[in-house]
Amino acid sequence: MRKSTKITAALGGAALTVATAGAAYAYWTTSGNGSGSASTGTSSAFAVTTDAASGSPLTPGGPTQTVAFHVKNNNSGVQYATAAAVAVKNADGSVWDAVAGCSAADYSVSVTDFTPGQIAAGATKDGVVSISMNNLSGNQDGCKLATVPLYISVS
Repeated sequence: MRKSTKITAALGGAALTVATAGAAYAYWTTSGNGSGSASTGTSSAFAVTTDAASGSPLTPGGPTQTVAFHVKNNNSGVQYATAAAVAVKNADGSVWDAVAGCSAADYSVSVTDFTPGQIAAGATKDGVVSISMNNLSGNQDGCKLATVPLYISVS
């Protein structure tokens, strides 16, 4: 009786192993695919602000004033500032003719400090412009006490 109990126990264990092994390795093979999309933003205009002019008051052939300016990237991504330019113009870029007897031709302006480069989202890049009054051959009394607008554009 002892031999048959061992054989039965051994056969029962083997059957359990085969049943478990068959369930663990049963699967189907298949394949699939899918699609999605993402949207790309666009560039936005830089915000350009200035500080007050520094230096002595402008006079014909006299001293130069400097004005610091700041270029802020309000975009959500990095944008590149290629160049900065300055002109004597109104804030909307139109011709300055608010003072009788004085015009943009009475002044020389230039960007004296600006390094092109990337501006990170929310970051600011600084620069400096200079302005001087030309010493023209005619009467320039119309420019006395004038507030000269500077139009700074950054691309």
